[in-house]
Amino acid sequence: MKSRWMSFLVPFLAVVVSLLIAAIIILAIGQNPLKAYGAMIKGAVGSRLSWADNITKMTSLLLTGLAVGFGFRAGVFNIGAEGQMAMGGIMAVAVGLNLGNVPSAVAIPLTIVAGMAGGAFWASIAGWLKAKTGAHEVISTIMLNWIAYHITNYLVAGPFAVGAGVPKSPEIAQSAQLPALLTVQASTIPSSILIAIVAAIAIYIILEKTTTGYEVKAVGFNPYAAEYGGISISKNIVLTMAISGALAGLAGALEVMSVHHRIFGAFTSDRGFDGITIALIGQNNPIGIIFAAFLISSLRSGSNAMQTIGVPDDIIVVIQGIIIYFVAADRIIRTWIMKATQLGKKKSPKTIQGGEEE
Repeated sequence: MKSRWMSFLVPFLAVVVSLLIAAIIILAIGQNPLKAYGAMIKGAVGSRLSWADNITKMTSLLLTGLAVGFGFRAGVFNIGAEGQMAMGGIMAVAVGLNLGNVPSAVAIPLTIVAGMAGGAFWASIAGWLKAKTGAHEVISTIMLNWIAYHITNYLVAGPFAVGAGVPKSPEIAQSAQLPALLTVQASTIPSSILIAIVAAIAIYIILEKTTTGYEVKAVGFNPYAAEYGGISISKNIVLTMAISGALAGLAGALEVMSVHHRIFGAFTSDRGFDGITIALIGQNNPIGIIFAAFLISSLRSGSNAMQTIGVPDDIIVVIQGIIIYFVAADRIIRTWIMKATQLGKKKSPKTIQGGEEE
């Protein structure tokens, strides 16, 4: 129970400390931090339009955070969620364009599966290279990110190109588009958020309630002991990367199906890399990642409102960076907590047998 509380306290205190440090920076540039944070909260959750923007951002962030976090649980550093998300979007468009005469009940699942398959295949390349040749997944996934980026640019400027202006693909068929939960002015609250939350719950069940999850965590905790116990390291590395890539691919597919309905160059907008931040804040726990994704999406949504009172939106990048530092260097936070606990014990009156104070 103590470790569970610590898993919650470390990211919580990291967020609090980062906001305090950012407040000092806001004061240093001559602005009121209370007004700045008030504007940020209002911009993130202050209206139905704010909620719509926030949840739209949260959906892809949640899935890329799950992708990275699932890899971390197996000791695999999947830095390639950006490229896997792009490949998921490409596959969703490739399939969704050809489903005009197919009912939505069939077209939507097919498009989702296509996106997940694209991301899973792309991540499995790095997994296979690590399992069979020992190639480090950080290097291979970064290289695959660039390949996916250039494939996307090639497709939207060549085979998928449509119209003038920004290179882009045609819109997918109406039957392959996800319906909105709610329309708010010119924005919508996408139904894809429900799929993302279901995915988080499914990953939690896989990790905590299944043999596959046990093997994945065993390989991540101690691969040598896992292998001695009869668990195949190679199989679990490839499987982990495939599941991780499928989650990132799902993010790309849902972005296409519920937001843009097409792809264009760099449509992923670095959300694959944001997944690393979210996985760290969520302590690689699927349920924690849901709240971490909401935190980051709220910071991003609220940053525009902060600019209206003269605070640059770059302060959000500062806050995010400080959070990452304290969560990654969680020993600092844990030491603070332990010292505070010890100090509390020293201040409490000591008693001797019989109940009298010493």
